[in-house]
Amino acid sequence: MQAPFLRLVAEDIKQRFGQDLSDVAIVFNNKRPITYLKKHLAEVYGRAIWSPQFFTIQEFFKQSTAENEASQLSQFFYLFELHNAMLKEEGTEPETLEEFYPIAEIILSDFGQLDYELVDIEHIYMELYDTTKIDIAFQHFTQEQQQFIRQFWQSFSITGHSNLQQRFLKLWRRLPRLYSKFKQKLQEEKQLNYPTLYRNLVEGNVINPTFVERYQQILFVGFNALNKTEVHLFKKWQEEQNALFYFDADAYYLDDTQQEAGLFIRRNIQRHGLVNALGESPNIIGNRRSQVHLYASSGKNSQTKLLYDILQEQENDEKSSAILLADESLLVPLLQSLPDVTPNITTGYPLTQSPIFGLIDLWMEVQQDISHLKKQKISFQHIETFVNHPLSRISSEERAETLHKITEKQLFEIDINDISIGTSIYPHFFRRILQATELIPTLTHLLDCLLIANGEEDRVRQIDSNLLVETKKVLNQLQLGIENIGPTSILFQIGLIRKAIAPINSAIEGDPLKGLQIMGLLESRCLNFDRVYILGANEGILPKTSNSPTFLPNSLRIAYGLPVLENQDALSAYLFYRHFQYSEGLHVFFNSLVSESSTGEESRFIKQLQFESNFHFVQHTQQQPISFQPPHEELVIEKNGAVWKHLWETFILQRKKISATALTTYLQSPLQFFLKHVAEIKEPPIISHEFEMNRLGTVIHNVMETILKPYKGLDTWTSTNILKEKKKNIDTLVLREIGEQYATNIHLLDELNSMQRIMHKIACEYVNMYLEYDIEHYKAFRIIELENDKDYILDFPITIEGKEETIRIFGIIDRVDEVLTKNDQVKTRIVDYKTGGDSVSFKTLDDVFAANTSNKALVQTLFYAYVFEEVTGRTKLEPHLYVARKMREEGTLFNNGKEIIEGEHLEIIKQEFLSFLRRTLEEIFDKNIPFKHNPETTVYPSDPYTLFYRNATVPETE
Repeated sequence: MQAPFLRLVAEDIKQRFGQDLSDVAIVFNNKRPITYLKKHLAEVYGRAIWSPQFFTIQEFFKQSTAENEASQLSQFFYLFELHNAMLKEEGTEPETLEEFYPIAEIILSDFGQLDYELVDIEHIYMELYDTTKIDIAFQHFTQEQQQFIRQFWQSFSITGHSNLQQRFLKLWRRLPRLYSKFKQKLQEEKQLNYPTLYRNLVEGNVINPTFVERYQQILFVGFNALNKTEVHLFKKWQEEQNALFYFDADAYYLDDTQQEAGLFIRRNIQRHGLVNALGESPNIIGNRRSQVHLYASSGKNSQTKLLYDILQEQENDEKSSAILLADESLLVPLLQSLPDVTPNITTGYPLTQSPIFGLIDLWMEVQQDISHLKKQKISFQHIETFVNHPLSRISSEERAETLHKITEKQLFEIDINDISIGTSIYPHFFRRILQATELIPTLTHLLDCLLIANGEEDRVRQIDSNLLVETKKVLNQLQLGIENIGPTSILFQIGLIRKAIAPINSAIEGDPLKGLQIMGLLESRCLNFDRVYILGANEGILPKTSNSPTFLPNSLRIAYGLPVLENQDALSAYLFYRHFQYSEGLHVFFNSLVSESSTGEESRFIKQLQFESNFHFVQHTQQQPISFQPPHEELVIEKNGAVWKHLWETFILQRKKISATALTTYLQSPLQFFLKHVAEIKEPPIISHEFEMNRLGTVIHNVMETILKPYKGLDTWTSTNILKEKKKNIDTLVLREIGEQYATNIHLLDELNSMQRIMHKIACEYVNMYLEYDIEHYKAFRIIELENDKDYILDFPITIEGKEETIRIFGIIDRVDEVLTKNDQVKTRIVDYKTGGDSVSFKTLDDVFAANTSNKALVQTLFYAYVFEEVTGRTKLEPHLYVARKMREEGTLFNNGKEIIEGEHLEIIKQEFLSFLRRTLEEIFDKNIPFKHNPETTVYPSDPYTLFYRNATVPETE
């Protein structure tokens, strides 16, 4: 195999410079290769030597000046102040920070590129919209350059420009002066940015232009894409015999002009005349016939799962291994999937994927709601997220109490004055920020609290501490900048904070020479590994299909020789191809799943190698096995031992009551009856985001009771005409009842949230329908009983193991009344209100009085009627079902489509029901019949007991 690039560099250095390297400077693009070259130098020399001096390119250039680097935020604030001063001079209204921030980032980026590429600022920002002026101003341009400029601007005539276009034209005319003032401001502050330093070096505007003379030789190692300032300086130093260049290249892509991977090194050697100190590049890739393993995963994160399996199979040897992230968003899934290894991560753990950011972002969301939008209430989700967040450090008792309060009262929104959290490290998390000036200091205080609580207990905690410290530094810079430019809004500061802290990360340092190395492709420059695993090698990611935002159009960039997307493609190709020169084990992964964020195709670089090279690509496709799971063993609860004992004690000894709902639960699923009423496994408390029919039912029942309660117990008849007056109060009564249900004082419709508004509308309609039905069908009424006045309890005799025992049953009656019909008949009714899909219709009684009953409502109303008649002595109660959606068409009396259940027919059915009730209760206490789920019962996704059922029918959802 070919020796690693840095090994070749080390051997050449020894041959050229001998034992004393103290006056030699070695310059890289980044820090990572320095450690590796030191290792190779130690191996090549085999003994102690005078070490060369190592620099990154920016550190090396920094020796020419004593000025400090201006932070990105400082540059933004300088630009903002200068731009507004210019607007004031022009008599134009100054821009706010909110207005200027989006374009400031682009201006700074463009200024930087123009400096790196030594572009004349005056020329590029001239009045480009007028093609005639272009001809005059750019007479020195070649025909090709003029054509590029015309091509872009020919459709951008001054006539018909929108206000936005006019604004940008004025901005472009202003930019050359803004550029000059910006550079002057940096100079006054004794600061600079690297683009300025680069241009100053070329123009000789630095304090120490001869800093290179202190070195015998300067070695530039592993450079590829050079900007014009670097080209100018490198050529100059080479001509002065002060510099040597080590290019890591392969003749496979260097000699073939069609290969984009060799674009920049070809340009460096052939156009710029820079000499490769290593001589002619060998054709390694062209002569290799090694295997390359290509993995098509069935999802983005699945790549890391595949890699885990491969790493598990690898031998534990001394060979070097690296995971290269073409898609750096895979870092966190990768860390979660790695086997028990200690990686060295150069890319750094991103703040945005850490729990710290989750808490910071939550706090900013809360402040947006309660401070910027001036809301008094916040969503329950914010509180749930906070109390469940691991960094809130709230006690388990207070967490449980807080969540219980929210779910018990179904609080969709909570008043911030009602939020009390005492045990958290930051108990004032939900305090309203009154002034924008308080925002950053308050957030900084939150970070201080996290730092104190965090400590340095282990490596993960240390990573969190590093992230917190870096975030505080950024916030301090923001605070200083904002203080100097005047008042800003809370919303803008939050947006600025999010942008400023997004790039923060914390390196997870291990041994860079041992173990598994993790880095991005760009950071792998100069480095070689025995085994390489490249993740995220998808088209659209490798190479990327988008450039950074810029005001300089592509045609103009080409005319001035500025970087374009094709340059990025060439660099990406080089970074990818160079690993095929050295590595023995090559493993490339891509996401084959087509989605909005993925093409599902491997990078074109892979396809090029497959077609053009002699590598043998072994393709692996991740298969998601489609297996039909064997039927789970059915959950069957036998009635013996502890189960029978508990059943007996609960219902026979302790006299626990069985309701009509419990009865129909048993008919549908004996197993669910056991879980709910015997084992008493409660449904988990949740806040429902869907419409709650049970809560709607409660509102309607209570409003109906409120309307009818004044007439309960009256001996005289009450005309149904009185209900016409009651209809006027329905809106108010429903509004008040919804407030009661959500433990909130509600006086106006506007105080309801969207879900409550729907509930209010439906409840009003249903109550109105109930009253309209009574007005239309009856002359008068007498109220005998209402729902919340009394539970009717009855001891019902059944036979258990040959002995008579009594089971306590009970019913909560919605309404019992006497009504006077339009033809002066008197009827005694028991009324059950239903808000769901119940019906008064049924096919046969055999289907009703059976397991998985076809009409729960009929079973329940007959149950209520039986209990009430037995307890009160009243007879001939007629069961009525008020189903608002159907009562106008179907009426309120049960029927089988042929005859209505009333009169003598009803009394016969009551006796049949009594026998059915006794059989069912005796079955519950029959030891030979276990509790198990009825497979014919439909199980709905919202059923919280679904996990206990096996082979159940689940309805399809549209």
